[in-house]
Amino acid sequence: KVGHGEKVTQKRNVGGVGKVIAIASGKGGVGKSTVAVNLALSLKKMNKKVGLLDADIYGPSLPMLLKKRGEKPRANDKKKIIPLDSYGLKLMSFGLFVNEDEPVIWRGPMLGGVLNQFLFDVDWGQLDYLIIDLPPGTGDVQLSMAQTINVDGAVIVSTPQDVALLDATKGLKMFNQVKTPVLGMVENMSSFVCHKCGEEHFVFGKEGVKSKVEELKTKYLGKIPLDIEIRKGSDEGKP
Repeated sequence: KVGHGEKVTQKRNVGGVGKVIAIASGKGGVGKSTVAVNLALSLKKMNKKVGLLDADIYGPSLPMLLKKRGEKPRANDKKKIIPLDSYGLKLMSFGLFVNEDEPVIWRGPMLGGVLNQFLFDVDWGQLDYLIIDLPPGTGDVQLSMAQTINVDGAVIVSTPQDVALLDATKGLKMFNQVKTPVLGMVENMSSFVCHKCGEEHFVFGKEGVKSKVEELKTKYLGKIPLDIEIRKGSDEGKP
C-alpha cells in the first residue's frame, strides 16, 4: 500500500510461478491482449506451463478471446480461486466476475486490491510463466503491480503509428522508472497484404517501432501483420 507517509511494502514473488512477464501498451486498441494470448499459447506449445492474468479491470477481453464468456471460477477447499482452463492455459480475469455490459467505476485502491487477489488468492499451481495483460496507459494497476511483485520483464506493444508510439514511449519509460526490465517492443498491425493483388500496404506507417527502439535503446522483438484470420480467431475465441 502506498499513500502519504506510508512505506512501499516489500515486493513478493507469486507462489509457484517461475517468470512473470507483463504485456503493456501506452495506447488502447493496439492489440495488446491478442499479443498476450498468442504469446502465452506459443509458450504452451514449447511445453511450458503458462498462466494468463487479465489485469485490464476496466476492459477485460481475455474471456472473449479464449471462449470463456459467461463462465465463473470456483474456489477450492483452501478458499483459493481456481483459474479456468482454456487451450491448456490457466486463465483469470475480472471479466469472469462481472456482466459484460456493466461499467466498472472504481478508484485506484480497489483496483490494487483486485490485482492482489488475482496474484495471491488464485491457485496458480506450478507455472513456468505468468503472463499479465495490463490495461493501457501508466495508471494505478501498473504501479500497484510494480510495487507488489517482482516482474521479470515487460513487453511493449504498439502499432507503427506516431500517436501510438508516443504513448508506448511513456509506457516504456514508466517501467524504467520503477526498475522493471523492458524486454523489447512488438510492432502490431505492421502492414496489410492484399489477398487479391499480393501488394503490402503500410496502413499505420512503415517500421515505426523498428526506428523507435533505437531511440529508446531497447530491443525490436518482431512485427505482426494485419490479418483477417487473427481478427476472426479473436472474435470467435479461437486464437
